[in-house]
Amino acid sequence: MLTISDITYSVEGRPLFEGASARIPAGHKVGLVGRNGAGKTTLFRLIRGELALEGGAISLPSRARIGGVAQEVPSSATSLIDTVLAADAERAALMAESETAADAHRIAEIQARLADIDAWSAEGRASAILRGLGFTAEEQLRPCSDFSGGWRMRVALAGVLFSQPDLLLLDEPTNYLDLEGALWLENYLQKYPHTVIIISHDRELLNRSVGAILHLEDRKLTLWQGPYDTFAKSRAEQRMVQAAEAKKQDARRAHLQSFVDRFKAKASKARQAQSRVKMLEKMTPITAPQDAAKHVFTFPTPEELSPPIINLEGAAVGYGGPPVLRRLSLRIDQDDRIALLGRNGEGKSTLSKLLAGKLETCEGRITRSSKLRIGYFAQHQVDELHIDETPLQHVMRLRPNEGQPRLRARLASFGLGADQAETEVGRLSGGQKARLSLLLATIDAPHLLILDEPTNHLDIESREALVEALTGYAGAVVLVSHDMHLLSLVADRLWLVSKGTVTPYEEDLQAYRRFLLQGDEGAKADKPKPEKKRASRDEIQSLRGEVRKCEERVAKIEEMRTRLAKKLADPELYEPGKAGEIEVWQKKYAEVMDGLDRAEALWLKAQEKLEAAET
Repeated sequence: MLTISDITYSVEGRPLFEGASARIPAGHKVGLVGRNGAGKTTLFRLIRGELALEGGAISLPSRARIGGVAQEVPSSATSLIDTVLAADAERAALMAESETAADAHRIAEIQARLADIDAWSAEGRASAILRGLGFTAEEQLRPCSDFSGGWRMRVALAGVLFSQPDLLLLDEPTNYLDLEGALWLENYLQKYPHTVIIISHDRELLNRSVGAILHLEDRKLTLWQGPYDTFAKSRAEQRMVQAAEAKKQDARRAHLQSFVDRFKAKASKARQAQSRVKMLEKMTPITAPQDAAKHVFTFPTPEELSPPIINLEGAAVGYGGPPVLRRLSLRIDQDDRIALLGRNGEGKSTLSKLLAGKLETCEGRITRSSKLRIGYFAQHQVDELHIDETPLQHVMRLRPNEGQPRLRARLASFGLGADQAETEVGRLSGGQKARLSLLLATIDAPHLLILDEPTNHLDIESREALVEALTGYAGAVVLVSHDMHLLSLVADRLWLVSKGTVTPYEEDLQAYRRFLLQGDEGAKADKPKPEKKRASRDEIQSLRGEVRKCEERVAKIEEMRTRLAKKLADPELYEPGKAGEIEVWQKKYAEVMDGLDRAEALWLKAQEKLEAAET
């Protein structure tokens, strides 16, 4: 059991914990959540003993092993599989000693212990973990130096999972994983045999892999039972009750204070006034919960272009050698919301670069609208920001003729206030850098926005704000993300990048999740029956246009109905001598309501036709 007892800790005079306590039973899976900067990572360092507490205590069983992901696996000549095997220090030491031990009694002890820790299946377990995190059998034999920093972070994660510490501390583990790796980790953690605490802003991970939420707020720790959605609902209800209690107490205080103010100088009421003063002094203040700062993303609105904005016919793309993707016959319209699915290395990034104009076709044809503007966000762009410049200087470079008030307003519309606008990028948080990169990608009001892992480093509130912004965005969106929550709320079309080509994925995200977790054999079992012939792209586009026209018709009639209702509510209409006028307005109102019923019926019919054509 992990016991956190009344701990106190400050950073540069700012208290992060004051009398914070929590107890986490052995074997529990817990998500650690709280606002950015609240002290979540600091709590991990305190648990590991890297920082000294100012007060209180943190205790674990005496022989408990604590494990977490190192900042990065060194770029060494050691193979990936050997790097992971070495993470189990006890096994590595025993294996080394078994090579040199001469004493028969010690040899027997070593062999018995190796059997106890299942050392002989270690290589298979290590290989399975690496495979789940995206490494092929051939890649596992290559040296760490062959891989980039992001991939070496996966090796570090594989190592700590393989070593199976008694307390596993994971800080944003999905930030360097793709969708496939994130789903594999989610499934792996559900079966992990020991205690896990995860700092994460991934709602799907916190809903599927943990059974409790440890919430850090106002320098205190509160353990809530249940996954994240249960926590969010319970906390919202608690805040409503707390706000209502605070409001009632404020009213009670005002009433008592009013009596005191009125009668404190009146001799006959002095005793009662004094009694109420004492009541006021004894009241324990109930503070209304502070609302979190509103997280926003405000994307500029592009003008509408004629469809399609991009059309590919028999296209192929690569990097000078054999094509990575071929036989691409795809179309994107301005109202599309597309998620790219596919295992690592199948070509999602290659397709994104082709659509963004960063790669050209080597076969076939790609046609883009002549006025098309494209915004492209990829995680590496966050790392390419000028760390010695401020966000204001970044936007000034793109908009040299705009005044500072306008540029600051742009930054504020992405949650970068006055202080952050003048702060060097190198001192900003990961989330603030991601916001700046998103602003730079959308500043030209693109008709097509391509987002490759946009939620890395964004907290849960910022991710919800991004969902809201993307659903209301007037341009097309192409998404690559490990965040299933984001994909499920934003994407209405799925493209599967697999086996050197791209095809529409006809099932939903849950089916794709099962496909990844079960493997190809499981996917074959789930394979749907042959479907009827789908409607053509032009037919679907025509139906979408009809739905839009119906929506506009209903909106206009609703506006007319509102005006008539306002007229009928005017008292002057009911003055003597206006009976005939009332009848005219009532007749008009009845006609509008009849028209509204017909318009809504047509809208529903058009919507049903569109849904039938798209399924």
